[in-house]
Amino acid sequence: MISPPEILIRLLLGAIIGGIIGFEREVHGRAAGFRTQLIVCVAAVLIMIVSQNYYFYIHNLDDSLRIDPARISAGALIGIGFLGSGVIIKSGFAVRGLTTAASIWIVSAIGLAIGGGLYFEGAATAAITIIALIILRIVERRIRTMRFKNITISTSPFDNSEETIQSLFTKHKVHVHSTNYEKNAERNETVYSFAVSTRSKDTIGKLFQELNKLDIIRTLKITG
Repeated sequence: MISPPEILIRLLLGAIIGGIIGFEREVHGRAAGFRTQLIVCVAAVLIMIVSQNYYFYIHNLDDSLRIDPARISAGALIGIGFLGSGVIIKSGFAVRGLTTAASIWIVSAIGLAIGGGLYFEGAATAAITIIALIILRIVERRIRTMRFKNITISTSPFDNSEETIQSLFTKHKVHVHSTNYEKNAERNETVYSFAVSTRSKDTIGKLFQELNKLDIIRTLKITG
């Protein structure tokens, strides 16, 4: 059986590591922040302690019995997966919360490692996780990632409306993936829905300003 002082050390270490990772998420305004990550990590530690103690208890009770203590921890990871899915939000092309969901999952794995007495493995994984969340964030900001947007434009019924709009897309090097059309006879207007992408974070703002200056455009909406 695991001694009470050892159990306390594992729980406190899990709380510290979970709290550190959760603090980084809290600072950046994520849904699963300081308290959530701390509780998840401590819960994972406790689950692993229960698994080990249960194994020792059954073994001492009857050494002919064979059980797998890893089954409880495996079930915990599956349960944590459902918790992580709750922080993932999809809006248009944008998906938010994946990093937070991943951090919840790895925090639980760290907790299981610490709960199993694998201090070095848990601490090393925690260090890598903190580096990924803090240091690699700086690197990620410098990467020119593809940005996807939905642009909805209603125009007066002129024949060259689409050509005029497309010329601005070409000017700003905005790639159009698809175009949807809608005719509103009641308002006597044509509605265009463009799915576009660009690698420059400033392009969409400049494009919005130029599109807004066109007299043929009645309404303009950019989302994603």
